[in-house]
Parts: sequence; structure tokens; C-alpha cells
Amino acid sequence: MNSPELPDSVPYVDDSAAGSGIGSRLDGTVSTHLVRLLVQAARAAGVAEAQLTRVPGTDDVVLRGELNRIPMSSLVRLWELIAHTRPGAGVAVAAAAPIGTLNTWDYLVTSGATLTDSLHRAQPYHRLVTGAAESFDLSGDGDLTIGYRTSAGDPAVAAVVNEYVLAYYLRRAREATGRSLVPTRVSFGHSAPPDRSALLAVFDTASIEFDAESDSITFHADDANAPLHRSDPMLADLMRSHADLVLASARTIADPLDTFRIALEAALDAADPTLPRVAKSLAMSQRTLQRHLAEHGTTWRDELDMLRYERAKLLLAQGLTRTAIAHRLGFTDDRALRKAFHRWTTG
Repeated sequence: MNSPELPDSVPYVDDSAAGSGIGSRLDGTVSTHLVRLLVQAARAAGVAEAQLTRVPGTDDVVLRGELNRIPMSSLVRLWELIAHTRPGAGVAVAAAAPIGTLNTWDYLVTSGATLTDSLHRAQPYHRLVTGAAESFDLSGDGDLTIGYRTSAGDPAVAAVVNEYVLAYYLRRAREATGRSLVPTRVSFGHSAPPDRSALLAVFDTASIEFDAESDSITFHADDANAPLHRSDPMLADLMRSHADLVLASARTIADPLDTFRIALEAALDAADPTLPRVAKSLAMSQRTLQRHLAEHGTTWRDELDMLRYERAKLLLAQGLTRTAIAHRLGFTDDRALRKAFHRWTTG
């Protein structure tokens, strides 16, 4: 099979969420899939649980939602905790991330006709995983070079991040081709670590350059342009469509109040919008939750009332009866719902 003729970088989808202002509003955020991976990696590295709970956006209730977007600062903080607890842990993070860990992104980079084709077509969707500042570059005529440099300022943190990223792309290349690919070149901008054994074992080559101008991994043309055994054009199209929807519908989790509202929505969906349930899902006492809400200028009653009102309008528009809506929203009966509607609409 001949590989597609592609220039160094092709924005395939410039009328999609990936190539529009919809995606750009997510530049300072990252996916829950990547954050979940790092939370697990931090625990495996021995980071104290108390330190993890102080990182915004790492609550289980937030990480369960694909549409939730975590601030980039939280991702950087997780990498800091990992790097300072276990230097050189980047390749271990990649080793703990089989295909599917990063959800849609993993399938975008492995379902094209070739590795070169997959990565070029996936490139416009990198915001699925992380922000614009963390994007990767593709170059090469025949051979394929993937370049990456993190925006993390701490050199020790940057080293761990870049080692993870290059190890990640090597792993996906091997999974996509079904072959034990060996890169022709690997380069890192940081200095060589005292112990290189982990890097040598993962990349399976001694051709690793340190103190380089860039962080990159290069695949031979025969590997970059070989047909992928995971190639699935229909799946690739489906994944791009799904990526557009995710990017268009994503919401940023900027502060603890956003986290609370996600937990409250989940409780309402389960027909149990009670203070004890929500407080338990957030791993805090009812009193602490109420205090946090007060600090944000709101109350439990106001938040529940506002959510019920928005849901009630939506369900009415969908044609549900007031009795059904009352049950869905946790009211005792439709009479209680009518009273609430009167309060909502008369101010």
C-alpha cells in the first residue's frame, strides 16, 4: 500500500471544533482521561493522598465525565508531584497507559492507513488531551519525526513529561503496527540522567541524544508508512466526529463550585438530590460543604433550586408530564412542583 502524500503538517479539519474558536477556548485545560492517568501514576509513585486531594479537579466525581476539562495548572501540579517523588517516572506513566487510556485520542492516532496518516489526521484534535501550548509537531520526508516540548517551567518536571510523551508515541506506534518498532533516533533537551537503563529498555536503542535542541522521536520511513493492522477508516471517521462533539460540548472545571455542581447534577440524575449524598460524593462533611458554598456566595438550597428549574424547563420542552418531572426532580408530588414553578417564574 502506498502511503498518502502529506506535507509536514496538515490541518485536515478546519471547519470542525478542532480547528475553530470552539477548541481554542479549551487551550488552558486538559482532559479528564489524562488527569486520571496522572492521579493513578502519582499514587503508584508514592505521592501522599493528602497532596493529591489539594489538586483542583482530581475528584472522582469530576474525572468520571469526559466533557469536563481540568485546568492546565492541575496537570502541571500532578507532574510536579510525580517528578519530585520519583524522578524518571515518565516512561513508567506511559507503561501504565494501554491503548484506550486516553479514550478517543488513542484511537485517532492508531486507526489511520499508516502511522504518518494517523498522526497527521489526529493532529488538529490534540486539544482532546491537552492545551494548545502542549501540541506536537510532525516533520520528515519519508521518515517521521514527532517533536514535543512541554510548557512546564521546572527542568526536572519537563524532563519527566517529555520522556512520557515520547514513550507514549512509541507505545502507540507499536500497538498500531503490531510490531516492536525501534526508533532511528530519540532526542531529549534535558541532560542525561545518572541511570539511563529505564530509557534504554523502553526505547530499545542506544541512539538517545541528550542536551539536544528538541525533544523528538523519529521512525524509519518503512515503519512510518507501513499499513497499520489497526487501520479502520470508518472508526477513524467516527472518532473525529466524536472528537468534534466532545470539544464543542466540553466545560471547564475552574473552581470547587463547578465540582460541586457536577456532583449535584449526578445526584439529581439518580433521583437523590440530598445534601448527605452530595457531601459524601465529594468526600467531605455536610457542614464543610455548606461552608464552602457560603464562601462562594451561594447555598445548598439556592443551588438545588436553580438546577431543578433548569432541568424542569428542559423536561417540559421534551414533553414530559408534570407528574413525571416531579418524580425525576425529587419533588414529593406534582403539587410541590407547581409551587416551585410559581416561585421560579414570579421571582
